Amino acid sequence: MRAFAEELGEPEGLLTLVGNASDYDDVRSAVNRTLKEYGRLDTVVANAGFATHDSVADGEPAGWTEMVLTNVLGPALLIRASVDALKESRGRIVLVGSVAGFVPTPGNLYGATKWAVTGLAENTRRQVTEWGIGVTLIAPGRVETPFWDSSGGLPPGRLLTADQIADSVVWAVRRPAGVDVNTVVVRPQGQPN
Repeated sequence: MRAFAEELGEPEGLLTLVGNASDYDDVRSAVNRTLKEYGRLDTVVANAGFATHDSVADGEPAGWTEMVLTNVLGPALLIRASVDALKESRGRIVLVGSVAGFVPTPGNLYGATKWAVTGLAENTRRQVTEWGIGVTLIAPGRVETPFWDSSGGLPPGRLLTADQIADSVVWAVRRPAGVDVNTVVVRPQGQPN
C-alpha cells in the first residue's frame, strides 16, 4: 500500500487499508474505518478480482475457490457492509465486472464469476433503488493490467488502460442527481467479443 500511496503522490486525505475482499470482517472493518475517517460513505467500488486462465474441463481446481470467493463473494460482502451507510448518503455501488460477464467463453470459470457479478449488480439494483442507492456495473473488455501476467502476456490487439476504466467509473458516479447509470460496457476499438 505504501507504493500505491507514493505513486499517487501521497495526497492529503488518502486512506489506504490492506484486507481480503472475501473476508467479511476485513470488508466491514474497511467500511467502518472509512466512516470514522470521513464521516460518511458516498460510493463503494468492488474492483478486486483475478482469473486462473484455465477451463473447467482441463484446468487446475486448486485456484478456483479463491477466484470465486474474490470475484463473487467479495462484491456481495462489500454491498452488505456498506448498504446502511449508502442509504444515509443516497450513494452509489459500483461493481467492476467484465465483458466476460456477457459473452460466453467455452469452459471459462472466470467468465462464469463475471456473469455472477452482472447478475449481482441487477439484483442489488432492484433491491436498493427504493432506498435511493444507485448501482452501476462497469464491464471492461481487454485492459492492459497485471491480470494477463499469469496467462503468458498481453493479448493481441488494442487494449484499454486502467486510467480509461477509472474514468468510466468516475463518469458513472458523477451523473446528475436522479440519474442512475446501471451498465457501462467499455471495450477497446477492435475487440470483437
